[in-house]
Order: sequence, then structure tokens, then C-alpha cells
Amino acid sequence: MDLKDEFVELVTRYKDVIFKVCYIYAEKDDIEDYYQEVLIQIWRSLPKFRGESKVTTWIYRISLNTCISHVRKNTKGNINKVPLIDVNLWENDIEKKQQVDEMYSLINKLNKLEKAVILLWLEDRDYEEIASVVGITKANVAVKINRIKEKLRKLSNQ
Repeated sequence: MDLKDEFVELVTRYKDVIFKVCYIYAEKDDIEDYYQEVLIQIWRSLPKFRGESKVTTWIYRISLNTCISHVRKNTKGNINKVPLIDVNLWENDIEKKQQVDEMYSLINKLNKLEKAVILLWLEDRDYEEIASVVGITKANVAVKINRIKEKLRKLSNQ
């Protein structure tokens, strides 16, 4: 398989992952731009991918780094303003939707590392993958998740 075919297959397989990260970090009008930037970075990085991590981890890392860099460039460091994620899990259940919106509103108050860790954890990623994506140790992931959950509890009680 040539590089172009490999790229198309990766983008097709992981487009939802890429869009989710872009959606987390981009304003509504900028999601497509962020997505394109991530694709450019994946294309540039693909020849260097050695397979030392899972492809999903590699895609997440590129997506996170690209989006965070883009946010920094466009907001002059105000990375704590992240739009809410539209969760369609409970469209018919208004109360649960409100709870989910409140949770993501609280997540928006976290710093960029905490956001990345907790969002990956909410997607049921294992500690090893979270550690690889955000660049910390597996043990530190466990500690951070506990601290983040406690921080979110305190924020929700304010």
C-alpha cells in the first residue's frame, strides 16, 4: 500500500476521533479549519510513524497538539475557553442532557492537560494510552484522574 492509500485509510478510519478533538478545542465556525490542519499534520508525520504506539494514540496526539497550537495562536493563550461538546446520548431525556452539559461546562474550567486526560478517560481509554497521548506516566494518569474528579466535584458544589 502506498503512502496516499495509507493516509486515506487512516483518515477514513479515524475521522470521528479527529473531529471529536477538533470539536472540543475549536469554536463552531473553526472546526473544519482545525480538522484540515490535523490532516495536514498527519500527512506530514505519516512517513515518520514507526508504529511504536497504537495508531489511535498517534492520531490523538497529533490532533491534540495541532488543536492546542491552533488555539494558542488564535486566542493568545486563553486555552481555558473550550466550547461545550454536543452529547447526543440522551436527546430525549432533558434532565440527563442538562447533567451532561453541566459536566462539560465544568470540564471547560480545567487546564488543557486536565481536559485531555479526563476526556480520554471518559472515552474509556486505558491508562497506558492516556499516558502515551498526553506524555505522562501511567501512574501519574491514575493520580491525575482522581485529582480531576475531586476538582470537578468541588466545582460542581460551588
